[in-house]
Amino acid sequence: MAIDTPASIAILGAGPIGIEAALYARFLGYDVDLYERGRVCENMLRWGHVRMFSPFSMNRTPLGLAALNAQAVDYHPPADDELLTGREFVEQYLLPLAQSDLLCDCLHEETDVSQIGRVGFLKQEGIGTEERAEAKFSLLLNAGDETERVAEADVVIDCTGTYFNRYSMGGLGAGGTWALGEVAATAHERIEHFLPDILGAERDAFAGRHTLLVGAGYSAATSAVALAQLAAEAPDTQVTWLTRRRRVEGPIPRIPSDRLPQRDALAAQANELAATETNTFRNLVAPHIASMALEDDRLRVTLADEARSTLVVDRILAQIGYMPHWGMCRELQLHLCYATVGPMRLAAALQEKASDDCLDQTASGPQTLFNPEANFYVLGAKSYGRNSQFLIATGHAQIRDLFSIIGDRHDLDLYQSIRL
Repeated sequence: MAIDTPASIAILGAGPIGIEAALYARFLGYDVDLYERGRVCENMLRWGHVRMFSPFSMNRTPLGLAALNAQAVDYHPPADDELLTGREFVEQYLLPLAQSDLLCDCLHEETDVSQIGRVGFLKQEGIGTEERAEAKFSLLLNAGDETERVAEADVVIDCTGTYFNRYSMGGLGAGGTWALGEVAATAHERIEHFLPDILGAERDAFAGRHTLLVGAGYSAATSAVALAQLAAEAPDTQVTWLTRRRRVEGPIPRIPSDRLPQRDALAAQANELAATETNTFRNLVAPHIASMALEDDRLRVTLADEARSTLVVDRILAQIGYMPHWGMCRELQLHLCYATVGPMRLAAALQEKASDDCLDQTASGPQTLFNPEANFYVLGAKSYGRNSQFLIATGHAQIRDLFSIIGDRHDLDLYQSIRL
């Protein structure tokens, strides 16, 4: 059933996918509210010092460039083949979009959506009925000044992602649970879960200290390379890189004939570091951390290897992946995957085309965006749950597919209709 303009659409999260979804909706004439609990692209700016693997051409859209060119005739976008840092991408593309005439009046920063419900219905009521589908959503909003208000919407699009969410961190113990002592170590700020600027703004937190790096993904590889460089520059800096298993090629799997050369170069450099133990850098293998305890302002960590090895470190950098938080949606009728914690339809489609290369991922079609809760949609990294293969370009395809559903027009595609 088509949802005609000017129906109201609430979009949660002003990151790259939320901004693009709001732009698409405004072009079509919908009444849009874009809610961001912090500042625009705040989560992306937290790893803004990191250079992206994908070129600008994969992360912008014809719609976005058209909006910016209409806003300022002298706007000059980055070159399509340019590899931007996260901060450069925000400052040169996303922030100008958010500040454009199309979006600035619908953007609500420092506004947290803490709860979403259906007006007139509890979670268990009206399952699959037309009456529930036609009821408006009620959103409880918490502003930065701690004031509350309620807003309503005909459609809700959740683009809140997974990064820098207090509920999005797994544990360092067995099976992803917290290790003994991990809660206390976190409370004393001895564990960091995100991508710090080790060679820049946060250098002093790592220089001259012993860091235990945990993880075997590209975030961990990025930190391993930065920590190794810091150890070569700053006296008394030590790094122990802990991974769950030992692979022949090294901690980071390499993709044959990788189409993203910078990604492959990072994997190769990190693997070489792991294979070459020095006085300042070493790689250890253990299935998990058994326990940790504060000891004279440091952490004594016991590993769950056969020797029950122990080491004393200053801090732990736990880059072990992220997951969605669904607390705001607890009164909605959602069907989530038991493995990835993403929406079930999309999770099943992703499982069918599993690949180690995110470039092999494509949008899985409009039908995978449906939830049992009518007119509630999840886009972006959050829609992938614990699957780390999400690309911004995939999110753009999701947006195109979604508005073909909302507009009930299978051929609706603003990206094709706008020529640069």
